[in-house]
Amino acid sequence: MKRLFALLLAVVMVLSLVACGNKTEDPKGTDASAATKAPEADKKGMTESPLAAKEITKDFEVKDDFKIGFICLHDEKSTYDKNFIDAAKEAIAALGLKDNQYIIKTNVPEGDECYNAAADLVDQGCKIVFANSFGHEDFMLKAAKEFKDVEFCHATGYKAHLENVANYHNAFASIYEGRYLAGIAAGMKLNEMIKAGKITAEQAKMGYVGAFTYAEVISGYSSFYLGAKSVCPTVTMDVQFTGSWYDATEEKNAAEALIAKNCVLISQHADSMGAPGACEAAKVPNVSYNGATYDACPETFIVSSRINWAPYFAYIIKCANTDAKIDTDWCGGIAEGSVVLTGINENAAAEGTLDALKAAVEDLKTGKVKVFDTKNFTVEGKAVTGDNVVDGIFEESKTQSAPYFELKIDGITRLNEKF
Repeated sequence: MKRLFALLLAVVMVLSLVACGNKTEDPKGTDASAATKAPEADKKGMTESPLAAKEITKDFEVKDDFKIGFICLHDEKSTYDKNFIDAAKEAIAALGLKDNQYIIKTNVPEGDECYNAAADLVDQGCKIVFANSFGHEDFMLKAAKEFKDVEFCHATGYKAHLENVANYHNAFASIYEGRYLAGIAAGMKLNEMIKAGKITAEQAKMGYVGAFTYAEVISGYSSFYLGAKSVCPTVTMDVQFTGSWYDATEEKNAAEALIAKNCVLISQHADSMGAPGACEAAKVPNVSYNGATYDACPETFIVSSRINWAPYFAYIIKCANTDAKIDTDWCGGIAEGSVVLTGINENAAAEGTLDALKAAVEDLKTGKVKVFDTKNFTVEGKAVTGDNVVDGIFEESKTQSAPYFELKIDGITRLNEKF
């Protein structure tokens, strides 16, 4: 579902159209593709992105016998998986891989099916096997321990630095920075609604559809909230968990329940069009994740943050072809082009959002702003301290690539805890 709308991002859009050859067939008419099928010229309400991806350049030769395999939890119906698939195709095209040098496996569950898929990719000659879901980790580790001559790379996991398996690696991005920026756009929308008399300052309550009570989700919604709070001090937020990464019905129901509880803006860490669709139907502003929902939600979509995995894929492909060691834990950020924002929908965003986001991007780059600055939040009314707090900053993704911010900060209410 991700499509970047600024001219600065045109290379991403072009490269993501590269055909998959004889690999997994792309699903047609999915909810994810439906959200992004209009060309740039038709995006009447879109402005540029304040945080664009960087073009991948090639400075090495890909060996003729090199092959890489990708394992995805779902297919392109999931915005999460589509984001990985698009990034894989972007890196593959930029680096000149042939059709027989990559394989994309989709709809691989978080179970023995993942190990079997990894083993099959090894049998087919893959030098690198990558998997994209948290629950794939144990099965990727099992494969890494068995197939020692193949590099196994896993997104969102945390066990690489604990297991010390030489050919097993974790990767993530500092997406909390992108979430924070998206939160600023949300906070500005709340301020606009307050100024217009649509809500009072005390009614500035956001809703958030989360998949699980994992650190990845908690870090994401906390940084989003802190971004909103930085411009709208009275904001609060309710979080509703679904217990699934991808369940359109549950995500729609969660969004509708949050709207019924007087949440006036919705965001999510969930992978279907369920929540954005519910927002468009109810005319409630929405901040998406993993890509724009502009086509499906032209009146309510504001902006979206996402991880751009293309730089990491280019990095591991280069390592494999130059005999360089792949980092045990890799975490890309704004500088690497791994954290990006879509263009901004002027139909829904508050006036001045682009300028505010550009300023915030520079503040993040220079270190003037730190997302998890403990001066800006409390837990049960108390200041936060601990091993991960250095000079007043909770240092996310420093000791490992995957997020580990799990604090229940004040201002956010978790409506259900069973997941």
